[in-house]
Order: sequence, then structure tokens, then C-alpha cells
Amino acid sequence: MAMPPTAHSPHVDQSRLERAIGPWTLGANAVNLSLGAGIFALPAVVAAILGPAAILAYLVCGLAIALVLTCFVELGSQTMRSGGAVAYIDDEFGPMAGFVAWVVYTLAFCAASDAAIALVFLDAITASVPILSGGLARAAALILLFGGLAAINIASVRQGVRVAVATTVAKVVPLVLVIAAGLLTMRWSELAWASWPAMPKIGDASLLLFFAFSGAEAALTPGGEIRDPQRSVPRGILGGTAVLVLIYVSVQMVSQGVLGAELPLSTDAPLAAVASRILGPAGWNVIIVCTVLATFGLLAGDMLASPRGFLPVVEDGLLPAAVGRVHPRFHTPHLAIGIYAAIGCVMAMTGAFKPLAILSSSALLVVYFVVCLAALKLRMTRARAAGAFRAPGGPLVSVAGMLTAAWLLAHCTPAEGIAVAGTIAAAGGYYLLRRIVTRARA
Repeated sequence: MAMPPTAHSPHVDQSRLERAIGPWTLGANAVNLSLGAGIFALPAVVAAILGPAAILAYLVCGLAIALVLTCFVELGSQTMRSGGAVAYIDDEFGPMAGFVAWVVYTLAFCAASDAAIALVFLDAITASVPILSGGLARAAALILLFGGLAAINIASVRQGVRVAVATTVAKVVPLVLVIAAGLLTMRWSELAWASWPAMPKIGDASLLLFFAFSGAEAALTPGGEIRDPQRSVPRGILGGTAVLVLIYVSVQMVSQGVLGAELPLSTDAPLAAVASRILGPAGWNVIIVCTVLATFGLLAGDMLASPRGFLPVVEDGLLPAAVGRVHPRFHTPHLAIGIYAAIGCVMAMTGAFKPLAILSSSALLVVYFVVCLAALKLRMTRARAAGAFRAPGGPLVSVAGMLTAAWLLAHCTPAEGIAVAGTIAAAGGYYLLRRIVTRARA
């Protein structure tokens, strides 16, 4: 039987964290963490695989992410500490599994993704500020970007939440306007398809698209700062998921309906092409601004979330206790935030994230599979906390989530499988070696 979360507290006093995240801010950050630059390019890529039937991949991914996030919600509503996926896996399968999850998810996926997104953000504004194209100016901009976001989140969790929510609203509103205008001008006949696409094609398109839906789970990582998790977690995450699915499906419908057969050819900026067709030259500028806001907002949201993934690892004694310290004035894990920002910044400046890019799809799916398994194990080994969310359908949701993750994993490349297996083996080896050294010194 897994130890309760309170058994992991000798190194981190999470009671000093400020519970300032409610259901609205949690849901907004969930949307923010999924709604990145991918939405502006994927309509054309998916249409190139499935043609007018591309909407099928969106429905498959919407169902898949709903199953997975329901498992996250069930675990998150019963977990009072920070760490998100890392904490859930640690609670149910022990510190070794938790450490491996931290390496695979927080470092190899989240930090590497932030580095890549930061470069997309700078590329989007380089047209207006050419000096940022390279050299010392680009490095200084990266330091300012990561350092500024770290400072905001160190100063107060409320400040970090405000920035994340503000950027979410700022990038969603223009998207909704483009969608609304598109629905009024699109040709609905363009959405019809003559034959059902082959299942392998649906699988390939769904795997590619699935990662545009991912990220919402990271909003649960600052669990120790979520107010009334039994209420906030289900409302925030499930509400955010519904908004995400609605936005993504609407974007694909409008893109297909406006551009028709031209959509698969608009691989560089399909949504910008849609906005230009609807709104004229101003439409293109609207999407460029949305891209800048989307990438900045995602970075801001992840800086609020992912540093909290360090805390369960500190609680297990696998990182120095200082990393998990909570600032006495600001009530935030200031050192974890600073270290995470530094890792992302160095990766962006040196290109160190590129070798990790091959890990992204398979690593995330492995974490999703294990979290769904953890939700199933929790049902079998622990009584539900009073007022905690319980997924309808019982264990079927967890099993369906695992099957979905396994099906998507089957579409990953052998290189991705080898990379994630090697990372898991290296993390597990480090954990065992550290335990052996620790026991020898005792």
C-alpha cells in the first residue's frame, strides 16, 4: 500500500506554500499550457495526412486526452502536495518510480520543451527586432525572458497565476474572433469526405496531433498551492479540457472550411492564411501576435508549474534539501524555480534540448500510461479521501486511458522507444547507485 503524502515531508515544508490557485485559474492555466504554437501549424499537417477527414484525429485525441486527464483529476483531487505526475507516481509506486518520472517528464520533456518554445518566441519577434536573430543580443534576451519569468513566480504564486491567466485570455480572444468570423464565411461542403481513411493513417495523425492537446496536466504540478483541490481540480481541469477540445475542433473546421483543398499546402502558417482570407492583411498580423502570446503564455504557465516537480524528489532525499526550500516571505519554492529557469535557459542557448527532442512523444506517453495505472492502483489500495473526485465508469477509465496511451506508443518510432528506454535505465541506475552510496555512508 502506498504511503500517504504526509509520509514524504522531512525535506520540504509544503504547509508554508500559499494556496492561491482556484478552479478558474487552474483551468485557465491548463488551457494556456496546451495552447501553444502548434495550433497555428497543425491544421495543415493533419489535413495533409487525412484530408477533409482530419476532424477524426481531433475527436480521437479529444477522447484520449479526456481519459488521461480524468485519471490525473482523480489523483490530483486526493493529493495535497506539489509535484503533479511525479508526486502521483511517487505515491503509488515509490521513490524510484517517482525519480524516473521526474527525469523523464520534468527535465527531458518540460524543460526541453520550454527551451524550444523560447526560441520559437524569439523567432516570432525577430522580424520586428532583427538584432535578436543571434549573438549576444539573443543570449541576453533568453536570460531576460527566463530570468524575468522566474522572478515573477518567485515573488508570489499569485503574480505567476496572474501572468498565466492574462496571457491565456490575450491569446484565446483573438482566436475566438477568427473562429467566429470563419464560421460565418466558411464553405461547409469542404468538410465532407468521400471515404473513411485507413486506421494506420488515423493513428499517425492522432499521434502527431496528440501532443498539441498535451500539457494541461502540468497545471496540477503546483498541487500544494491549489485551494480546495477536491473542488478545484475537477472543475478546473475538466472544464479546461472541454474548452481545449472545442477550440481545436473549431480551428480545424474553420481552416478546412475556408481554405478547402489549399489547406494541406499551407504548411508554414495555415491559420495565418485563414485569418488573411477572412480579415485581409490585418488577419496575418493578428495571428503573428497570437503566436507571440501563445509561446510566451506557455512559458509563463510552465514556469508556474514545472519547478514544483522538484519537490517530491527533494522529499525523497534524491536532491539537496535546499532545492525544496520555501521562501519565508514569498511562500514559493524559490530555489527550485531559479534552477528550473536556469536549466531551460542553458538548453535554449546551447541547443542542448535537441538531443532530447526525440524523447518527447514516447516519454510523455509513458508518463501518461503510468499515471493511469496509478489511478487504478489508488482505487484498489486506498480509500477515497472525503469529497475527492471519483471518475464515472470506475476502473474502466483508467484501463481505457492505458490502452489509449499504449496504442499511441505503438505509433512511435523505434528511435523514440530506444531513447526513452535508455533514459529510464539511466535514471533508474542513478537512483540505485545513490541509494547504495547513501547506505554505505550510513
